[in-house]
Amino acid sequence: MLSSDASLVEWKDWYYSGAAPHRDVPGVYQFITFRLADSLPQSLLRELRRQARYMPVAQQGGYTRRSIERWLDSGLGCCALSHQELAQTMRDVLLRQDGQRYRLIAWCIMPNHVHVLIEPHYSIARIVQTWKSMTTRWMLLHNDRLGLGVPGRTLWMRDYWDRFIRDERHLNTAIHYIHNNPVKAGLIELPEQWRWSSAYCEGTA
Repeated sequence: MLSSDASLVEWKDWYYSGAAPHRDVPGVYQFITFRLADSLPQSLLRELRRQARYMPVAQQGGYTRRSIERWLDSGLGCCALSHQELAQTMRDVLLRQDGQRYRLIAWCIMPNHVHVLIEPHYSIARIVQTWKSMTTRWMLLHNDRLGLGVPGRTLWMRDYWDRFIRDERHLNTAIHYIHNNPVKAGLIELPEQWRWSSAYCEGTA
């Protein structure tokens, strides 16, 4: 079921952000990643971009993305999402509009970033903006009480990564990656043990 204001959205269809193609149309599955504002130091990002410049253009995006994913899994920054109350709030926000603005396929909340796979019925940029604004408001109310360690008033990095799903094989690969992320990061042994994931099975943690 489409949101009541979905007709007001201007879909971008194909567009480019940097060298990467994006597709923002209803019904095209999207693998979205967004991270906490302090999850990667700017000095590290500059160094990764410098290293990428020495590679063929076709390889630069993949190298940068894989390097960033590796550093995120190392647990840099305040890792505020490792706090149960903020992780639960993030989960509730993701579930709130499932079946309205999007269909939620798979998701995983890591200590300093979030992976989500959706079938959107609404602008992806606005979907992500809603996720970020709702959790930021909650953080501002509870940061001091819970000792989340979020510096300043900014919870999330401004941008996000999105990759459209090309086919069934790509879909299965994306779901496996999302559910296996806590295992790859060394946080658990089995995907179903991670409480903040669509793979979670109660009683296995």
